[in-house]
Amino acid sequence: MIHKSVYVSKKAFISGEVEIMDNSSVWPFASIRGDNGRIKIGRYTNIQDSTTIHDETTIGDFVTIGHTAVVHGCRIEDNVLIGMHSTILNNAHIGKNCVIGANALVPEGKEIPENSLVLGVPGKIVKTLGEEWHKKIRENAEIYYRLSRKYMKGEIDEYI
Repeated sequence: MIHKSVYVSKKAFISGEVEIMDNSSVWPFASIRGDNGRIKIGRYTNIQDSTTIHDETTIGDFVTIGHTAVVHGCRIEDNVLIGMHSTILNNAHIGKNCVIGANALVPEGKEIPENSLVLGVPGKIVKTLGEEWHKKIRENAEIYYRLSRKYMKGEIDEYI
């Protein structure tokens, strides 16, 4: 089920058992395939351009999944930023208030504790994030929420 308040680009692909909660957004060329397990995406979460989500996956509220990320069979808690071109593999768990840096790889089964900054291949925790970062992560999700409303109102054209 996709909530009626969700913005889904005309160029996105969604199939199978997928639930997307209110006020989230799915941007061009994102592929969300719930054909091999249920995918649940929380509130105010944005799935950016060319991202792939597949296999049994749960994504929390106020999460940003950056451009071209691969999210496969994992769990991502609330208020997380997954950087552009990052990969999160099967059975990984990303705790609340984390940032996974651009191009990082979170290996299969890896547990990332709350408030972690993860960089590199394979991803390593390099810093503990405080309240300032928690606010930045949420603000980023809110920016995408506001942008999605402009598309839904026709203030920004989406060309085919």
